[in-house]
Amino acid sequence: MPRLRAGSLHPVSFRLNGRTVSGRAEPRMLLSDFIRHVLGATGTHVGCEHGVCGACTVQIDGIPARSCLTLAVQADGAEIRTVEGLAAPSDRLAPLQEAFRDHYGLQCGFCTPGILMSLDALLRERPDPAEAEIREFLSGHLCRCTGYGTIVRAALEAARKLREQARNA
Repeated sequence: MPRLRAGSLHPVSFRLNGRTVSGRAEPRMLLSDFIRHVLGATGTHVGCEHGVCGACTVQIDGIPARSCLTLAVQADGAEIRTVEGLAAPSDRLAPLQEAFRDHYGLQCGFCTPGILMSLDALLRERPDPAEAEIREFLSGHLCRCTGYGTIVRAALEAARKLREQARNA
């Protein structure tokens, strides 16, 4: 990566939820701020700003990452997926989102986008996770409302639905 000058704006371009987007950012601008304030995609929430709570989790090239710990200039050329990219183009909820709705996997909803992005990646990699795996995977997310039981049930249901869809495809 070339040396970037502090205080200068640098071009940043990447694919966000399947669309090429671009903007300009100072070298120290966080990806979370770039996504929310420059691009206007506000589904990614910012909680602790220290990478602890997981609310800002997005997928960078398919891997869950804390957008509050990633600089916008680091994402140049990457494929970024946020919670807005989960639903199908037909504006229907994704199976994971449906399961969260059906199993009351969210209350205030603040932590939900980050949890959904992590679980989406887990279920793509491990279509039949055990409950213990889901709990371990979610250990990096803080939710003060649900107690995690409903989140885990929703994840198990989504995994079942996704396996069923794959068999019928």
